[in-house]
Amino acid sequence: MEWKITETGGYPLRTITVGTAVVGSGAAGFNAADQLWMLGCRDVVLVTEGVKRGTSRNTGADKQTYYKLTLCGGEPDSVGEMARTLFDGHCMDGDHALAEAANSLPCFLRLCGLGVPFPVNRYGEYVGYKTDHDPRQRATSVGPLTSRKMTEALERSVTEKGIPVLDGLLAVAVLTETGAVKGLLCLDLNAESRENAYAAICCTNVVWATGGPAGMYADTVYPVGHYGMTGVPLEAGALGKNLTEWQYGLSSVRPRWNVSGTYMQVLPRFISTDAEGGDPQEFLSDFFEDEGDMLTRVFLKGYQWPFDVRKLQGSSIIDILVYIEISLKGRRVFLDYTRNPKDRPIPFDCMGAEARDYLRNAGADFGTPIQRLRHMNAPAVEFYLSRGVDLEKEPLEIALCTQHNNGGLDVDAWWQTCVAGLFAAGEAAGTHGVYRPGGSALNSGQVGSLRAARYIAWKRTQALDEPGFARACGNVLPAHLARFDAVLGDEDTVPALWSQAQARMTRSGGPIRNLNGIREAAASARAHLDAFPREVRVKTVRGLGDAYHYWDALVCQTVYLGAMEDYIQAGGKSRGSVIYQSPEGTRPYAALPELFACQMDEGELDGQVQLAQYGREGCRYTWRDVRPLPEKDDFFENVWRSFRENGNVE
Repeated sequence: MEWKITETGGYPLRTITVGTAVVGSGAAGFNAADQLWMLGCRDVVLVTEGVKRGTSRNTGADKQTYYKLTLCGGEPDSVGEMARTLFDGHCMDGDHALAEAANSLPCFLRLCGLGVPFPVNRYGEYVGYKTDHDPRQRATSVGPLTSRKMTEALERSVTEKGIPVLDGLLAVAVLTETGAVKGLLCLDLNAESRENAYAAICCTNVVWATGGPAGMYADTVYPVGHYGMTGVPLEAGALGKNLTEWQYGLSSVRPRWNVSGTYMQVLPRFISTDAEGGDPQEFLSDFFEDEGDMLTRVFLKGYQWPFDVRKLQGSSIIDILVYIEISLKGRRVFLDYTRNPKDRPIPFDCMGAEARDYLRNAGADFGTPIQRLRHMNAPAVEFYLSRGVDLEKEPLEIALCTQHNNGGLDVDAWWQTCVAGLFAAGEAAGTHGVYRPGGSALNSGQVGSLRAARYIAWKRTQALDEPGFARACGNVLPAHLARFDAVLGDEDTVPALWSQAQARMTRSGGPIRNLNGIREAAASARAHLDAFPREVRVKTVRGLGDAYHYWDALVCQTVYLGAMEDYIQAGGKSRGSVIYQSPEGTRPYAALPELFACQMDEGELDGQVQLAQYGREGCRYTWRDVRPLPEKDDFFENVWRSFRENGNVE
């Protein structure tokens, strides 16, 4: 595969021609490329700005979960039952729920075959455990780095097949004509001048697997260097879906990492300090009158890590108390594993039965938090030590952080957007509902990329439209060259602007939202989009990549904040991982400030999906009914006949 030079409006544009371009080098992106090759589509390339960057490779948790159909013991389970569990998470389309359930085993077992070491018992059963929002024991894990091991195994498979990986290219525009994909425009981050800054791929299909739009937020558990690029497909005409639905949880700040599971179950001491680290205070005990109740709720944070408004009377009050210290009082919050809460032995007998019995059964009803953590999960200690944080000696700074976008791009049953040939997989796709079982995101990324590959292999292998590609390039490239000329200069204004934008989104579009704050933030994001040519300056082509990320974050903020405003106007109330402030509401606890007054969702919009369409002159929001769980004709002879004819891809 060789680049050729195509003169486009006098610009020497480097181009290549393939059938499908996969954008993103996480688990979903590598799987899409791998599955396409195995299905006979050998004209595929993987495009990435950095093959070692991204969420899949660089995130994890105490015990990062993969969610799939039960494969152990005598407990009954079925594809239909798992699909119902997913669908019952509210605002999830039934065809996605069924596809994710049905394909969970093929995708999981393929990962096992590629060498991901999911644990089995002595008889070969893949053992499981319950995760959040899971009625069965469908969850499994290979430890803190499940998604990294998945990504590495899939990358090895792609490398062994010789699938080209175009590293150092940032996809900045999906080229379209008459509502269909014609190609992809990229910025070469290694270019030295304007003359070789842009390259283009002529293709019929694009699989967008860039993860969630993490670049919007300041307080985030997404890894440094992962930004997401959801704004690009939104600009190309793809619709957003359920964009209001995010997941938030307690995470360490440096490094960015979920403090779930045993990090909470060992009962660390929560302390807050002033901005300089002085004046340490154990603030949880100021709220709780009963020490046993306080310790029980901290323990349950391990099981119930995501902030959940339905658990404000339970473990999620811990998230709120941390938020108050940081966002309202301007203090910093730390977990101290060197000493017990109140600096005295834990009164295990005073805790709730679930917490007390768990710790006793684990042999961890002794000592200090760090001693309990080493006893229960030594790798959790070693992880932070490998990142320069010694929990034996120093506290761990945390915050209530953005963790996962349950919404994303609207896709059909084959993970194709409304733009023909543009597919989305992984967190870029909005296939989750309001409440999703923990670990279902890893399964969804594998299933979505498989479904997209199958559809492309059966339905979208038509001849390339090179004239259409040339026209699309001619329509788009001048604007990008003009952007290049406008922002390249002798200073770099992006870091300060981006920092302000991220702080704005965390403040107004985070877990605590109000209508006025959302409107002000949306207007600010739109104003900075309009002022982009005047405000933004970068010194290098690589700096121009940062400018594109900043532009993308502004587009996303504009659309997402508008979706939040529309949700409130549609009668939406507090649900999922978000409190919407309401003067007509009540506070979960009288001791909380008035800003936590809210009305709880009672299911009024559970059967509705919000769609978002981006436009430079304004965004448009509409609502539709969720697609129900499919009613199927599974008579074998009929399924077999159509499978022979078209692979049942239709």
